Amino acid sequence: MSWEALMTQALSLAERGRYGASPNPMVGAVVLDTEGRVVGEGAHLRCGGPHAEVAALAAAGERALGGTLVVTLEPCVHHGRTPPCVDAILAAAIRRVVIGCLDPNPAVCGRGVEALRRAGVEVIEGVESAACQALNRKFFHYMETGLPYVTLKMAVTLDGKLAARGGRSRWITSEASRHEGYALREEHDALLVGVGTVLADDPRLLRHLGLNPDPHLQRVVLDSRLRTPPECTLLRHRPADVVLFCTERATPADRRALEGSGARVVEVGSDERGRCDLRQVMKWLGGRGVSSVLVEGGGETHWSFLKEGLAQRVHVFLAPMVMGGREAVPAVGGVGFASPQEAVRLEFVEVRRLDGDVVLVGEVVRV
Repeated sequence: MSWEALMTQALSLAERGRYGASPNPMVGAVVLDTEGRVVGEGAHLRCGGPHAEVAALAAAGERALGGTLVVTLEPCVHHGRTPPCVDAILAAAIRRVVIGCLDPNPAVCGRGVEALRRAGVEVIEGVESAACQALNRKFFHYMETGLPYVTLKMAVTLDGKLAARGGRSRWITSEASRHEGYALREEHDALLVGVGTVLADDPRLLRHLGLNPDPHLQRVVLDSRLRTPPECTLLRHRPADVVLFCTERATPADRRALEGSGARVVEVGSDERGRCDLRQVMKWLGGRGVSSVLVEGGGETHWSFLKEGLAQRVHVFLAPMVMGGREAVPAVGGVGFASPQEAVRLEFVEVRRLDGDVVLVGEVVRV
């Protein structure tokens, strides 16, 4: 098989870590013996668990001697939660390493390749590099900016409404769309909503599907005046996983009541409308290891992320339904942009049918 075909196989293995690897990257690895036969495969399935290279080498055993390792991301050379993968590669006497792309982590970037070459290992770089980087777009964004990768999730009608006038939204989309929406929670480190969603829906905001081996999901509420009720459903389920962001407009009494319910309250600056400064919120989360955030609205929150340029992806479940009405809740609120030239542009990367709905996935185009 060609290097490209083998890297595609490694990419498929890496996908197995979609729900458990974060905040580490998804990585897949394939080991070939001296005759070019696949003798070992591995994937990084869970943060803190064995890395893909180590798992693949363990599967290959002595058959790896003098062989080739094909891996989607540059092997690490530093001690993190696990020992360096470069050490394991050298201990297995691998002769050649084929790498999809360099690791953007400053503790690794280029150093893994350098260590392998210094030890006499042949290194081939850049095989299916674009696909390898795309697989870990959240990780790359986090490493390059220090800010979480943000996905806006919307379940909307054909005319762009999240809910009817009065706020009723159950159910706009199909059960299949709701299931896929829940799956998005499993692959993000944090789930964020505005206080309006908490007051209107009294949600739990939990992971439901069991795809992620870690039950702890950081749940974030933007609540400038701390209107979240201390007795709400959100705080009856894993309250220690809840962070409420407020501004100086919140009263000390409300803060004490919510902290007494088990939540963490963090004060940040305010924007021109007196709402939480989103950039400060994202910096706080990123500084505590949150590499990705799924935003589930509502419309005012979606607008704030788009306006501030803090959203990287929009995942829309579009229902074949027209809600109508000026008082119905729009998917994106706010004052809106003054012209089409100022609007946020998206590049659709996925368009498909799902049980009567249409799924639209777009990446925000930076110009």
